[in-house]
Amino acid sequence: MTRRRVVVHGRVQGVFFRDTLRRHAVAASVAGWARNSSDGTVEAVFEGEPHAVDALVTLCHRGPCGARVDRVEVADESPEGLVGFRIR
Repeated sequence: MTRRRVVVHGRVQGVFFRDTLRRHAVAASVAGWARNSSDGTVEAVFEGEPHAVDALVTLCHRGPCGARVDRVEVADESPEGLVGFRIR
Protein backbone atom coordinates (compact mmCIF):
# COMPACT_ATOMS: atom_id res chain seq x y z
CA MET A 1 0.00 0.00 0.00
CA THR A 2 1.32 3.43 -0.91
CA ARG A 3 0.09 7.00 -0.52
CA ARG A 4 0.93 10.08 -2.56
CA ARG A 5 -0.26 13.67 -2.33
CA VAL A 6 -0.27 15.72 -5.53
CA VAL A 7 -0.80 19.40 -6.22
CA VAL A 8 -1.54 20.17 -9.87
CA HIS A 9 -0.86 23.66 -11.23
CA GLY A 10 -2.18 25.16 -14.45
CA ARG A 11 -5.66 25.40 -15.94
CA VAL A 12 -7.05 22.60 -13.81
CA GLN A 13 -10.28 23.96 -12.36
CA GLY A 14 -13.51 23.99 -14.32
CA VAL A 15 -12.37 21.19 -16.65
CA PHE A 16 -13.69 18.14 -14.70
CA PHE A 17 -10.22 17.39 -13.33
CA ARG A 18 -11.47 16.16 -9.95
CA ASP A 19 -14.22 14.01 -11.44
CA THR A 20 -11.76 12.49 -13.91
CA LEU A 21 -9.50 11.56 -10.99
CA ARG A 22 -12.46 10.12 -9.08
CA ARG A 23 -13.61 7.94 -11.99
CA HIS A 24 -10.10 6.57 -12.60
CA ALA A 25 -9.47 6.03 -8.88
CA VAL A 26 -12.72 4.10 -8.41
CA ALA A 27 -11.96 1.95 -11.46
CA ALA A 28 -8.48 1.17 -10.07
CA SER A 29 -9.65 0.58 -6.46
CA VAL A 30 -7.62 3.56 -5.23
CA ALA A 31 -8.87 5.44 -2.18
CA GLY A 32 -8.42 9.13 -1.44
CA TRP A 33 -9.84 12.51 -2.31
CA ALA A 34 -9.49 15.51 -4.62
CA ARG A 35 -10.31 19.17 -4.06
CA ASN A 36 -9.98 22.58 -5.66
CA SER A 37 -7.75 24.96 -3.73
CA SER A 38 -8.27 28.71 -3.50
CA ASP A 39 -4.98 29.33 -5.35
CA GLY A 40 -6.36 27.66 -8.50
CA THR A 41 -4.64 24.29 -8.04
CA VAL A 42 -6.15 20.85 -7.60
CA GLU A 43 -4.88 18.85 -4.63
CA ALA A 44 -5.40 15.10 -4.38
CA VAL A 45 -4.39 12.16 -2.21
CA PHE A 46 -4.20 8.61 -3.56
CA GLU A 47 -3.86 5.43 -1.49
CA GLY A 48 -3.64 1.98 -3.00
CA GLU A 49 -1.45 -0.50 -4.78
CA PRO A 50 1.73 1.18 -6.03
CA HIS A 51 1.07 0.59 -9.74
CA ALA A 52 -2.48 1.99 -9.49
CA VAL A 53 -1.33 5.07 -7.56
CA ASP A 54 1.46 5.61 -10.10
CA ALA A 55 -1.10 5.53 -12.91
CA LEU A 56 -3.16 8.24 -11.21
CA VAL A 57 -0.09 10.40 -10.67
CA THR A 58 0.69 10.00 -14.38
CA LEU A 59 -2.89 11.05 -15.18
CA CYS A 60 -2.33 14.21 -13.12
CA HIS A 61 0.52 15.18 -15.45
CA ARG A 62 -1.78 15.32 -18.48
CA GLY A 63 -5.25 15.87 -17.00
CA PRO A 64 -8.55 15.59 -18.84
CA CYS A 65 -9.35 17.19 -22.19
CA GLY A 66 -9.43 20.96 -21.72
CA ALA A 67 -6.88 21.02 -18.90
CA ARG A 68 -3.43 22.57 -19.17
CA VAL A 69 -1.03 21.12 -16.62
CA ASP A 70 1.97 23.34 -15.97
CA ARG A 71 3.47 21.56 -12.99
CA VAL A 72 2.73 18.67 -10.61
CA GLU A 73 4.13 18.45 -7.10
CA VAL A 74 4.23 14.90 -5.73
CA ALA A 75 4.96 13.88 -2.14
CA ASP A 76 5.06 10.41 -0.59
CA GLU A 77 3.14 10.07 2.67
CA SER A 78 2.34 7.29 5.12
CA PRO A 79 -0.91 5.48 4.26
CA GLU A 80 -3.85 6.21 6.58
CA GLY A 81 -6.14 3.38 5.46
CA LEU A 82 -8.60 5.55 3.53
CA VAL A 83 -11.67 3.88 2.05
CA GLY A 84 -13.35 5.08 -1.13
CA PHE A 85 -12.59 8.18 -3.20
CA ARG A 86 -14.43 11.44 -2.81
CA ILE A 87 -14.42 14.95 -4.15
CA ARG A 88 -14.11 17.57 -1.44
